[in-house]
Amino acid sequence: MSIRRTPRGTTALDRLRERYSEADRTCSKCGFTDDDGEWSAKTTGSSVFYRRVCPSCGAIETRTLSLK
Repeated sequence: MSIRRTPRGTTALDRLRERYSEADRTCSKCGFTDDDGEWSAKTTGSSVFYRRVCPSCGAIETRTLSLK
């Protein structure tokens, strides 16, 4: 049985941001695939807001996670 270890200093929210950055790279507006793009994250304490700006057309992609 293999035990999956979490890297030190990495939170669940960091891992979710990394997952978005790895899986969600195509702009829903223009279809541009940004292989180097990353999502930024901000929190209010009760919600986490993930945001990415398409370098091709400037469209803003967002994801919101409620911590309730």
